[in-house]
Amino acid sequence: MAKASQSHKAGDRQGLYAFGCLLLVGTFLALSLMMAKFADGAGAPRLTFLMVALAGAGIVLMLLTALQRQAMPFNRRTLEYALVTGVLLALPNALGFLAVRHVGAGFISLSFAFPILITWVMAVLLGMEALRIQRLLGVSLALVGGVILALSKAGSSTGDPAWAVLILAMPVVLAVGNIYRTRRWPVGTSPIFLAAIMLIGAALALLPFVWATEAGQFGDLFRSSTVPVLLGVETGVFSILYFFYFVLQKLAGPVYLSQIGTVAAVVGTLIAVLALGEPTPPNLALAGTLVAAGTVIFHRAARRSVPQPPAATTANS
Repeated sequence: MAKASQSHKAGDRQGLYAFGCLLLVGTFLALSLMMAKFADGAGAPRLTFLMVALAGAGIVLMLLTALQRQAMPFNRRTLEYALVTGVLLALPNALGFLAVRHVGAGFISLSFAFPILITWVMAVLLGMEALRIQRLLGVSLALVGGVILALSKAGSSTGDPAWAVLILAMPVVLAVGNIYRTRRWPVGTSPIFLAAIMLIGAALALLPFVWATEAGQFGDLFRSSTVPVLLGVETGVFSILYFFYFVLQKLAGPVYLSQIGTVAAVVGTLIAVLALGEPTPPNLALAGTLVAAGTVIFHRAARRSVPQPPAATTANS
């Protein structure tokens, strides 16, 4: 009985840690998009700004890994992990940075509401997640809230419809990344080290596109006093975001992690309205309530199940 009570309390603590990480990561994901909007307004070359911020955050986390004296294995598995996760991170981030001037930060934030459903379906099909009605209900409510927000925003937006359609590819790439990071998590490696190599891999993946589209514009990052400040803030945001991103993934698994999108959708919309002056989407209160209800229901269902550790699902080859 005592052991069962201790196990239940440990599960509750883990659930609270996961929920706290979820709110933190979702909020910082939305903030990263806001920084992209500010940087674009300040005239920064967008892909160069993103590449330098990702590389800077990767270096910060690598130094933190060294300071904590954690293992930093550089082998075929971790190099593969850095390359693939880097590409899967660079693609949606680059798309978001390029599209922000065409569709607005609020609309991009809303696209993050959809990876949860795609991730959950993929996890169920791959046998990583059991089909539980309560979790399905939570996913569905959050998704409905995200759809209401997206439709409301799209209906009131004057943005480029071609970019709006292109943004719909982001949730699929994000969902594939959620699954891949868990399935291929290298055994015995820390979350902070994996976050660092992913960020550096993402920066390297962006380098050819920067050369092709923004060659010779690196100096533009430092021609004004505003852009370097925004670059420093974005680097800090990415460092915190992806540190806890990997902590959350290891703690609760890919489907739970994918809820950050619904948090980012609501938080990003609120910031876009309150800080950037974008119009308030209709039905914002209803959508926010559905997202919150779905997240709470999913969280309660997750507390009743023990997530499968990433290392347990990782092959050795």
